[in-house]
Amino acid sequence: MGTDSGILKPEDYVEPRCVLCEEPYGAEKQVRSIPQRRVIEKMDDYMSRRDYDGAERHLLYWLEEARLGGDLRGELLVRNELVGHYRKVSNKEAAFEHAEKALRLLEELEFDGTISSGTTYTNVATACNAFGENERSLELFEKAREVYESAPRTSPELLGGLYNNLALVLAALKRYQEAASYYEKALLVMAKVPGGELEQAITYINMANAVEAEQGAEEAEPLISQYMEQAYQLLDTSKAPRDGYYAFVCEKCAPAFSWYGYFMQAEELNHRAEEIYRTNREQ
Repeated sequence: MGTDSGILKPEDYVEPRCVLCEEPYGAEKQVRSIPQRRVIEKMDDYMSRRDYDGAERHLLYWLEEARLGGDLRGELLVRNELVGHYRKVSNKEAAFEHAEKALRLLEELEFDGTISSGTTYTNVATACNAFGENERSLELFEKAREVYESAPRTSPELLGGLYNNLALVLAALKRYQEAASYYEKALLVMAKVPGGELEQAITYINMANAVEAEQGAEEAEPLISQYMEQAYQLLDTSKAPRDGYYAFVCEKCAPAFSWYGYFMQAEELNHRAEEIYRTNREQ
């Protein structure tokens, strides 16, 4: 029923505000901000149960609340989340619709050069890469890189994720040496981040894919084995909390282990993911 500890929340049952129920004519419109932290926490809860339908309803509810409340910052946050959601469920049209609206909101809010702009560029670039728009993706990742590298408050997690995804696009464009450089940067950054093991594992798998594409499976086999073994060690670490994100990463990485012949590891990762999702659904 969409509850947290048995307590119903407004978005679980209340319809979005009616567009006709605004302030009286002539009154100055007051911004009604959405609870951004609550939106993200609830989204994490849906994803910990792999409830994509619930996540979509949740985000669309708060998108309408932000829009009717004139909360442009909140709308930007929700549209960013929707870009990621529709990327995960392979809905290209919806992902790009929210991506373009998010980019327009950056201009309207005059957020150019802020961390929020870097995050938006990264989210949209990741969606472009997922749907094969690699030239556009690279352009946006470069804009994000300029923001993140020049902003003094950029967190290492953001920078490490950016480098990994930028390398992924460069590899897709067959610019393998540049990709390798950014993969190494991603590993160095995430090695300094508490809990960064999962992102490092993803980077090693991406490196295996890149070296296979560049050299061919037979010639690249020693490096592929090295990268995949390092990736599994990082995924198997006890440092990583066995939470919904861990389940998502295991599920995301398992096909790569199958592809390279690590069938037992792939089965174990899928098993771990399913156990976490099942436990979260039962709670």
